[in-house]
Amino acid sequence: MPESADVVEMRAALLRLRRTTGLTVAFGGLLRDARQLRIAELSGAATGALRGLAISAGNGLGGKSIALSRPCAVTDYPSARHISHEYDAAVAAEGLRSVLAVPVVVRRKVRGVLYGALREPSALGERIFDAAVAAARDVEQALVVRDEVQRLLVASREPVAGPEAWEEVREAHGELRALAPRIVDEGLRRDLLAVCGRLATAAGGTPRPRTVTLAPRELDVLACVAAGSTNASAAERLGVKPETVKGYLRAAMRKLGAHTRLEAVVSARRAGLLP
Repeated sequence: MPESADVVEMRAALLRLRRTTGLTVAFGGLLRDARQLRIAELSGAATGALRGLAISAGNGLGGKSIALSRPCAVTDYPSARHISHEYDAAVAAEGLRSVLAVPVVVRRKVRGVLYGALREPSALGERIFDAAVAAARDVEQALVVRDEVQRLLVASREPVAGPEAWEEVREAHGELRALAPRIVDEGLRRDLLAVCGRLATAAGGTPRPRTVTLAPRELDVLACVAAGSTNASAAERLGVKPETVKGYLRAAMRKLGAHTRLEAVVSARRAGLLP
């Protein structure tokens, strides 16, 4: 049975966290309700003591991170005074001392926690905190995409009422195309692009004939342009250089027979490439 996108993204984030920081152990999980998460993924662990551990908001280091919605750390877990110690047995069984916990926050709601740890007491510096926050952002991004895919799957089956609604769809289409290359899970990325394709041909409820084929990155750039992005903002959104954006845009314009950015967007919409 294929693993869920949640599992794939969490595992990839934990591996990146260890590789970029040198932390010995990384682990984490997603909340299944508003107050509790279960540790589901371990990387570098010597035992299974932490697996399946249910963490309640406010309890232990991770619970404190959930409650405060911010990163928390201790230099020596067993003697830490500013956390409760419900999970000491599992932490001791794994031999952890320095531990940090970073919340995964989506639309102001904590959706999970990533932990990193060492087996000796040591102050965790800014570089480690920054890497842990970056790993959490990767998971957040994947959750945003998953949520949007599910929402747009429903929306794409329904008629879109009015120009304002279409502008919202077009903006979402551009954001999702920009996020797609960063998604680790192939199945989720494929589903996301399938939804983008469905939205692109949804106007009027009937698919339009495609007379032009654009490369994926050319279409990504054009989707950003259609949402009002400048070359610089499109480059930032796509994680490439502005010169690269210009190159893709020129190629797309040439294929579409367009002389301006606006003509390219209009032609792409007529060809059923953009919503």
